[in-house]
Amino acid sequence: MRKIGMGWAAAFAVATFAAAPMASAIECEGMQRSFEGELQKVKKNTIVVDNKKGDKIKFTEHASTTVAGEKAAWGDLKKGDWVAVCSKMLEKPRSAYKVEVMPAKD
Repeated sequence: MRKIGMGWAAAFAVATFAAAPMASAIECEGMQRSFEGELQKVKKNTIVVDNKKGDKIKFTEHASTTVAGEKAAWGDLKKGDWVAVCSKMLEKPRSAYKVEVMPAKD
């Protein structure tokens, strides 16, 4: 019985490590995670980011949102910009707390 329990624990540890996010271009604080990709849609208070791996996430501008890198303000963001966005994973709707605009990826 103990061998089965240890096997499940090891499998869980491997699965948890595999699901952990890799290091990204920006550092997020606390419970925040980063999502990197190309801007697909840019509206007044929302953006949609596509990571080119099948995931598209919509983010809303938060009162404390900061924009850094190649652009300095939310209003400067354009479709096609490559960005990394810090947000809280379980927050609905997702707020963008930090947006880092980077050089375009090939």
